[in-house]
Amino acid sequence: MANAPMFSLILPFLLSLLAISLPTNSQEVSTKLTKREMPRSEQLTHLHFYFHNVFRGDVTAVRVAQAVTTNTYRYSLGEVLIFDDRLTEGPNMSSKVVGRAQGLYAYADVSKVGFLQVFNYVFTEGGFNGSTLSVLGRNSPVSADREMPVVSGSGVFRFARGYVRMRTYLVDWERGFAVDEHDVFVFHS
Repeated sequence: MANAPMFSLILPFLLSLLAISLPTNSQEVSTKLTKREMPRSEQLTHLHFYFHNVFRGDVTAVRVAQAVTTNTYRYSLGEVLIFDDRLTEGPNMSSKVVGRAQGLYAYADVSKVGFLQVFNYVFTEGGFNGSTLSVLGRNSPVSADREMPVVSGSGVFRFARGYVRMRTYLVDWERGFAVDEHDVFVFHS
């Protein structure tokens, strides 16, 4: 009986070794791109649109988590929200929709409003339809002008890198919405 604990430790290890050594039909972990698949040259694209955040009524951002201590902080440290906001050609809600901004932001600053923000621009119109750009970084929405990095993309924006400049266009506390102007500068293949 004294050997039973030792056996229960060794058996999973031996089974793992056996599983690793068995041949499988799995696909390769990596592949090489052919010259044809490699980007030939990069181009710089400038995109301009408006980002609509609705925080009253039919909201476009929903709290999904918060720390036990979030309510003790003046600036909601630890609160996490998921959002799905409209991107339009013009600043009015009735402007043509060109896509969505979908992602999350987490309150991540003790001393002022500051988010860790991660989101995708998901384009639904024109030559960029079906393509995405991924943005990751700090956003301080109380600053009139801010900048965040574009870290990747898909579709037309494969191999993307660049930045987005955001400016607060309008905040209407009475009706419960905010509009930011976004200028995106992105290199891609």
